[in-house]
Amino acid sequence: MVKSGQEVIKVFNLTYEFKLKPTQKQVLLFEEWLETHRRVYNYALAERKDWYKSRSCQMNACSLHSCYIIPAATPRPTFASQCKSLTAARKQSEYLKRVNAQSLQQTLRRVEKAFVSMWEHNHGFPRFKKPGRMRSFSFPQLGQNPFNNGYVKLPVIGVVKCRQSRSIPEVGVIKQARVVKRVSGWYVMLTIQWDVSPPQPMPHGEALGIDVGITDFIATSNGFFVKRPRFFVDAQCKLKLLQQGVSRKCLGSNNWKKAQKKVALLHEYVANSRKDWHRKLSHQICDSAGMVFVEDLNLVGLSRGMLGKHCLDAGFGKFFNILEQTCFVRDVYFQKVDARKTSQICPNCGVETGKKELSQRTHVCLNCGYTTHRDVAAAQVVLIRGLAAVGHTVKMLAEGKFIGIPVKQEFSRL
Repeated sequence: MVKSGQEVIKVFNLTYEFKLKPTQKQVLLFEEWLETHRRVYNYALAERKDWYKSRSCQMNACSLHSCYIIPAATPRPTFASQCKSLTAARKQSEYLKRVNAQSLQQTLRRVEKAFVSMWEHNHGFPRFKKPGRMRSFSFPQLGQNPFNNGYVKLPVIGVVKCRQSRSIPEVGVIKQARVVKRVSGWYVMLTIQWDVSPPQPMPHGEALGIDVGITDFIATSNGFFVKRPRFFVDAQCKLKLLQQGVSRKCLGSNNWKKAQKKVALLHEYVANSRKDWHRKLSHQICDSAGMVFVEDLNLVGLSRGMLGKHCLDAGFGKFFNILEQTCFVRDVYFQKVDARKTSQICPNCGVETGKKELSQRTHVCLNCGYTTHRDVAAAQVVLIRGLAAVGHTVKMLAEGKFIGIPVKQEFSRL
């Protein structure tokens, strides 16, 4: 959403990713640009860091180690002031002139966002980037027809060949391009913008509640389960051998770099496999549902718990993001509900049954006698809360009588 004076213009953005096929000369140019962006980022961060440290020095004593002395009238470095300094530096440095000016300004904006995240979202203090850690640079503006027939035209760099795995809509406008370096090659992210307000999916059709877990990745309110694939855990043995190979190589040698590349390729393969599985599962869920409700979990707390490694391997947060995107594309209503005590409430009568041990996999209500699988009961509680949130009436499972879900339906697999 963009505000223009008194008028509000709504826009819709989508990002398309394509793999680049640069020439050897273009690869060297990409590497040179990444190093320039890294130095600009570190210089801007050092300028801000020195200013903050100069304001934290004691007034009546000096440190024996070092003391940052900057005049009191010096204003705090901001994005605007650092852009002015960058413009002056480009007139004197041939090294900076070879890089697109707007692209360097986007790097300064990344420094600004890092400090905003530290102030507003409790993130840590921004850190300097050592060689090889800067992996992307962006272009906020492109020329006419920048993407056509398997080629993308970038400012200053020129035309770069890419693998056009799918077509992009012709009605949209390409507003931004980001070049990303990964261990498997170079990629370009094209952000396409439409000046439209997309309709939001409304609650309709069959509702589905989803409970996520470690043993079964998801359990739905209608009694279906999906076993959790162990992407990282299955790759641990191979990863251990590859990391041992890295530790036995001379630090900084060519063999050490080759061994590091093998480790990075394995990590990228695991991440891609997990993402692909999440996307396929999200489409499978949307095939039979008009409304999807999930738990609003404390993912940071789960990742720091006893089963943190398995929670991170499952990727609950990434799955929820992909599921939300898929629901939007497939016109399925998506909403998160309160996750507190979903496994401690009977979905049939609403009575709190108390905490259950992890080994207790069956839900038994002493009040109404309702019995089902523990994860299915939690998913049904999520469904009831979701339906109540959208204003739908909730039909009780047993209508005052005991009606259990068949065992075959509970333990079937998607």
